[in-house]
Amino acid sequence: MNKTSRVLAIAVIAVGGLAMWLVSRPREQKPDASEAVLERAAIVEVKLPEALSENALIGKRIFDAKCASCHGESAAGQEGVAPPLVHQIYEPSHHSDTAFLLASKNGVRAHHWRFGNMPPVPGMTDGEVGLVTRYVRELQRANGIN
Repeated sequence: MNKTSRVLAIAVIAVGGLAMWLVSRPREQKPDASEAVLERAAIVEVKLPEALSENALIGKRIFDAKCASCHGESAAGQEGVAPPLVHQIYEPSHHSDTAFLLASKNGVRAHHWRFGNMPPVPGMTDGEVGLVTRYVRELQRANGIN
């Protein structure tokens, strides 16, 4: 076998080996649409109250604008994103209204759930947090959390 034939044979083997490696390696798969929907699925089922107070209605609008992207519609939480606020963990005797205020101002280190730390919510006033808290408390009461 002459030198040119050996170089050609080595090149063919190298290209073939590279092709086999590329074909056999695991590919990164993007989640399909159904997995993305599942990740953001509500964690709890929230029963809505028959009516909300005026302050809770204002709080709902603020919640929808500043909190729902993480905590979900009607504070039901979202799988893979953030916990539900309509949950026994957040009952007033365990997480006071002040806890909601401090969470919005300072963020929260993860301690009850495995969603990671909650960052502060920029631009929320104490009054807005009070109205959001009123909304969440009325949702909680409608779901037997006092």
